[in-house]
Amino acid sequence: MPGVCRPAPSLGRVSAVLALLSAICWGTSDFFAGLKTKEHPAIVIVGWTQGLALVGLSLIVLVVRPASLTGPWLGWLPWAMTAGLAGMIGLLFFYTALADGTMGVVAPIASMGVIVPIVLGVATGDSPGLWAWIGMAVAVVGILLASGPELSGAVSPRPVLFALAAAVCFGSALFCIDRGARTSTLLTLWGMRMTSVGLLVIVALVVRSAGGVRRGEVPLLAAIGAGDALANGLFGWASSMGQVSLTAVLGSLYPVATIILARVILGERLRRIQQVGVVAALAGAALIAAY
Repeated sequence: MPGVCRPAPSLGRVSAVLALLSAICWGTSDFFAGLKTKEHPAIVIVGWTQGLALVGLSLIVLVVRPASLTGPWLGWLPWAMTAGLAGMIGLLFFYTALADGTMGVVAPIASMGVIVPIVLGVATGDSPGLWAWIGMAVAVVGILLASGPELSGAVSPRPVLFALAAAVCFGSALFCIDRGARTSTLLTLWGMRMTSVGLLVIVALVVRSAGGVRRGEVPLLAAIGAGDALANGLFGWASSMGQVSLTAVLGSLYPVATIILARVILGERLRRIQQVGVVAALAGAALIAAY
């Protein structure tokens, strides 16, 4: 269609691969974070993982010294701060839901936040093709089906409500990461962590506690924080190449990784409807990537 800018096919495939890699990183870090929420409150896990990630990102910023740090900073800073706030609140809701609910079910509900960047992306100029729309629809339905047991009312509604709240926050954060990454992906990630960690440090000072984390737990918490930051970076890179409505769907397939790890490591069994949902989500991803 004349006048409509579309990414080149090869560039679109690279964007799809990066978005899928971000999903793997998110799903893996979420799984291990979920394990730690059985030992510590969600706010402790968020504070430590975000804080350790900030240390790593700050070192990278000092070495790279991106031009946007002293140049058009308003291009990334407002988006980074909003993404940091939304992401931090989302993680608090999400980790609390993981502590109370079934890991392989809470994650798919939280990933429904993908609807937010889809709507905002289309409203701000994204123009997915027919097959991309079909792929998004199939993937979203698959994610919803993977949440079957929790949505049926067979368990407590508390983790469902927390997961839904996390979904809204995560979806908003994804859109803000995309916008900030258009100026600087690295500084957007750094600004996110500066915002979230700054608020969490204030909380720690008020309660006069660092959460009781033992020294032996720090490496795993650092790995969780690094995985989350890497996932954010891959998503920001992917969305800056393509359309946020498409990359958001691919990035939101992270529950598949969480579900698989929960099945292999924890022995969590999936109902038939969840198995169908996982297959549908992957099929939808394939359609989007083919676009």
